[in-house]
Amino acid sequence: MKLSKIIQEIEHSVILGNCDIEISEVIYDSRKVSKDCLFICIQGTTRDSHDLIPEVINAGAVSIFTDRDIDASVLELAADKGVTVLRSSNNRKALSYCAAAYFDHPARKLTTIGITGTKGKTTTSYMIQSILEKSGAKVGVIGTIGAVIDGVKQKTANTTPESFELQRLFSEMVNAGCKYCVMEVSSQGLKMDRVSGFTFDIGIFTNFSADHIGPNEHASMEEYLYCKSLLFKQCKVGIINRDDASFEGAIAGHTCEIRTFGMSENTDYQAVNLALLQKPGVLGASYDVKGLISTHVELSVPGKFSVYNSLVALAVGHALGIDMAVILDSLATIQVRGRVEIVPVSDRFTIMIDYAHNEASVESLLTTILEYNPKRIVCVYGGGGNRSKLRRYAMGELCGKMAQLSILTCDNPRDEEINSINSDIKVGLARSNGKFIEIDDRAEAICYSMDHAEDGDIIILLGKGHEDYQEIRGVKYHFSEREVIEEYARKHGK
Repeated sequence: MKLSKIIQEIEHSVILGNCDIEISEVIYDSRKVSKDCLFICIQGTTRDSHDLIPEVINAGAVSIFTDRDIDASVLELAADKGVTVLRSSNNRKALSYCAAAYFDHPARKLTTIGITGTKGKTTTSYMIQSILEKSGAKVGVIGTIGAVIDGVKQKTANTTPESFELQRLFSEMVNAGCKYCVMEVSSQGLKMDRVSGFTFDIGIFTNFSADHIGPNEHASMEEYLYCKSLLFKQCKVGIINRDDASFEGAIAGHTCEIRTFGMSENTDYQAVNLALLQKPGVLGASYDVKGLISTHVELSVPGKFSVYNSLVALAVGHALGIDMAVILDSLATIQVRGRVEIVPVSDRFTIMIDYAHNEASVESLLTTILEYNPKRIVCVYGGGGNRSKLRRYAMGELCGKMAQLSILTCDNPRDEEINSINSDIKVGLARSNGKFIEIDDRAEAICYSMDHAEDGDIIILLGKGHEDYQEIRGVKYHFSEREVIEEYARKHGK
């Protein structure tokens, strides 16, 4: 592709050379430089690739994009090698636009739906995916668990991949015949311009609370919210949680049409008349919607937070013109992998898998489950190794206070000993006089919880969610809670 075509939508200046040259690839990793590539210098957290320009030129790059001054000696080398040197004001943004052009702007051939918010992104993306697929369309998904295109899962380094990887995934979706892409858009992804270079058809704001504050993340809550608000300067329609205290901050400076959802008055999609649904193998909720549409919704996922997530999915389906019968059928039957996911085993008790692994998410989940008046709540959990002890104390204290039994076991111990991790959890349990037992083997702990379940119990497997591995001493071993439960059911004739 001609360099002139790759850079035509980017504000830039030509420092050296000309743009009427052929480019073989767009590269931003100095280890992957190839002959005749365009190399875009990026400032990383530990290294600035501007420092590597001489070796990049010697490795065969035919053009270099910088966003700062470079030494005269480096320019001299570039001139000697016939290398074109370009300058932008922001190379991360330049990378996004170059990548979009290199892959022939694939996002313009998809309907793109971006979801930002502190919680609920993954669940909401699954619900939207389910509705769109039930309508007969092919859907690509990008998020916490990686990317899924035409049923094939790919690992990604981040919830929101680097822009070049993102555009590559969009291109694969187009080639696979996808009509839609549903993706989680992290605040880091917005801050680092990973999603620049295209406009989302729909942007979603789920909610906002404290998270991701610290080195290499966000300097303050204000910056964190500002970064999330950037999505609504880059989409056509914004679907926003009207009930969230940060609503005004989320839409500050927006350039899109705004539609709201929630339980407040004067909301475009308002949930009213909430009720709990409970039957063997199902904990759910029902509600009525008024505003832009009027309908009754039954949901096969428990909790008030699930009502919010389903309202988003319904609003997206409505905005895209999906038949309401398809939307309602999807919400009535959906189970979200690893998020309050109930695995059918017995009519006597309920067992569910959930990713909750910190104080806020565990408290929210247990508060929700208590509304269903279980005989007991039994929590099976451990703690992540090489992580904060404070999180472990909080998990233990909460489960001790809100559940009738904790079964302490292995999570992802990484480089720590399981007993050491669980000793920290027991500090929290002691604060609330919580009852517990310890079974190091997680499969054994899960089977014990079912063997000793009482009628009406709700067993919650905390922390692993969608994960299908355990990380121990630098090695990831296959481990699926779902497979453990299903094998138990087979052995016991369920």
